[in-house]
Amino acid sequence: MIFNKLRGIFAIVEMAITVSFLIILMYIFPSKTKYFRKRWSALQLKILGIELQVEGEEDPTAQMQIMNHQSVLDIILFEYLHKKDLAWIAKIEIANLFWFGHIVKAPNMILVERESKKSLIKLLKDAKEKILEGRPIGIFPEGTRSKGNKLLKFKAGAKIIAEKFDLNVQPVVIIGTRQILDSQNLTQQSGVVKIIYLPSVKAEKASSWYKDIEEAMKTKIEQEFSNDI
Repeated sequence: MIFNKLRGIFAIVEMAITVSFLIILMYIFPSKTKYFRKRWSALQLKILGIELQVEGEEDPTAQMQIMNHQSVLDIILFEYLHKKDLAWIAKIEIANLFWFGHIVKAPNMILVERESKKSLIKLLKDAKEKILEGRPIGIFPEGTRSKGNKLLKFKAGAKIIAEKFDLNVQPVVIIGTRQILDSQNLTQQSGVVKIIYLPSVKAEKASSWYKDIEEAMKTKIEQEFSNDI
């Protein structure tokens, strides 16, 4: 446990240092932000000792990916895995962090202020802009991190965006990232992360697509953890 704690401290310090170099590179070479983010993410997976297991396939036509959230590692994984330049929806609090807030500013991520109607208008405007640029939207519909073994209830944000622009949405289940890097308890260990791509759906207002995705992801997570028992 002490060893995992030391590894956790090392991981956070290492990321803080290398993220600073990443931020600088993204500002110097703005047309290559995706390239640098992908290379940095590949480095993190190697340092953290992560083995990836992938089930299913990324849908190249999907304009939005919906994922469960349990660790900062979730973002790093998809920066590495996704073939396109994902536009993450991030809380404005992240952008307001001294220096490190540039990790979402430099690559022009979508920033949202929760519980603000004015922010919702801006969110839709920014989402439309990214979609027209050919950037898929990455979002954690739970709105916060879970413990990884259960799916939290979805917030409405992803549903509003997807239905507004009639998006093709792919749900993705992430298993194991919190066990590998728990930034809240500051522990880190090597291990396996499983990525499960589920079939994409069309965000049609008249259908129950959002609830169906939530149920499918919830069921898949429960199955994965019951298999480990």
